[in-house]
Amino acid sequence: MKTPLPILLVLLLCVAASLSEARAATKPNILFVLFDDMGWTQPQSYDAASALRTPHLDRLAAQGMRFTDAHSASAVCTPTRYGVLTGRYPSRIGQFGVLTTFSPPIIPASRLTVASLLKQQGYATAAIGKWHLGLNWVDGKPGTETTVPLGAKLTDGPTAIGFDYFYGFTHARNIGTIIEQDRVAAHATAVENQPLMIKKAVEWIGQRKKDEPFFLYFPMCPPHTPVVPAPEFVGQSGAQDRVKGDAQYGDWLYQGDAMLGQLLAALDRNGLADNTLVIATSDNGAEGRAYAPLRESKRSIYEGGHRVPFVARWPGKIKAGSTNAHTICLNDLMATAAEIAGAKLPANAGEDSVSLLPEFLGTAKTPVREATVHQSMTGDLALRQGPWKLVFLTNGKRELYNLASDLSEKQDVASAHAEIVARMTALMQDYITHGRSTPGARQKNDAPMSLTGQRNPKKGKS
Repeated sequence: MKTPLPILLVLLLCVAASLSEARAATKPNILFVLFDDMGWTQPQSYDAASALRTPHLDRLAAQGMRFTDAHSASAVCTPTRYGVLTGRYPSRIGQFGVLTTFSPPIIPASRLTVASLLKQQGYATAAIGKWHLGLNWVDGKPGTETTVPLGAKLTDGPTAIGFDYFYGFTHARNIGTIIEQDRVAAHATAVENQPLMIKKAVEWIGQRKKDEPFFLYFPMCPPHTPVVPAPEFVGQSGAQDRVKGDAQYGDWLYQGDAMLGQLLAALDRNGLADNTLVIATSDNGAEGRAYAPLRESKRSIYEGGHRVPFVARWPGKIKAGSTNAHTICLNDLMATAAEIAGAKLPANAGEDSVSLLPEFLGTAKTPVREATVHQSMTGDLALRQGPWKLVFLTNGKRELYNLASDLSEKQDVASAHAEIVARMTALMQDYITHGRSTPGARQKNDAPMSLTGQRNPKKGKS
């Protein structure tokens, strides 16, 4: 007996829906939360003696994996963000300093980004928060460095490099100019900015469909200046930073952590948490706050400039309460996203990105990275391999540290280990010459690079 056509149609639709849900289940959502200037041992999950409070980040660490040797691509904002979204060292474009309100974009539309890669794989994509990667304004330089008029239009922003949706601001010095998609949509006080950002992010998560994976990039402002906790957070952290004794700073960081908590709650509320990889980290070290045992702070080539907290949670994939001591870099988001989505990176993309999937799954017996390049705001470079860190200062001097025994970088042992200096120097030169630090076809750097660092880096206030 033949099956009636309407019943057959219903069965086919049900099968199609099931297949769609199955396909979606194989591609997890990715939520990447970027704190601004959060130091390595500010969270109590990294230092139990910390006077600062980040309860949601600490809970995330308990539910997932805490990395103890994670590094931003740079010791300041803009270059790190370039590395996060492109998987490429920012020194390859000569970007060492930070951009201004009217700086042109440093990521061309022709370059594959995490967002455009995932969009190609069927992901909904959004960037909500601090951009700091440059924009082209239609009318040149409307307004001032701190305020751009309502309605001012821009091009070549986030939506040009793979983000379906953008709501945010150029950088912390123009925190009151709110941009939506490709125009200035509102003005707000500094205190109002972050509540607006998290409200929009929570709304965006609530609009997601379970059969469509998403990538949300949420670069917040705390604890970067201006330190402007909203009224409901003033005096609520009970924290006083032990370096500068600044209670308001503690409240500001506490507000940033609360925003992370709101994002996690939105995932729970919408039934998305179980199929979402959540990463929370920082773009560089703390501003003007050197936390022992690390040397120096933001802007520096030493560990305090670029060693950052990095926590990842992925239910059923990442073991809860686990710790990982392998060296990783924020650049690794690109290759990780590609492997998770089942995509192959072309030769001219993610040149300095390595998939962290084996680290997340606990199958990496040795570090997935061969070595990692660091950079300071003033143009110094460094190469990290195993316990060794070779620093190439702009004055031509080279320093070698064994971080396994000297995490504070107090003793330069270059003269005692000439063979290690020679080997690592050759590797660094190879990374420069080949335009990449990963296997693949040789690529071209967009700016001159040398072993004496960058003598005239692109600078700017951070």
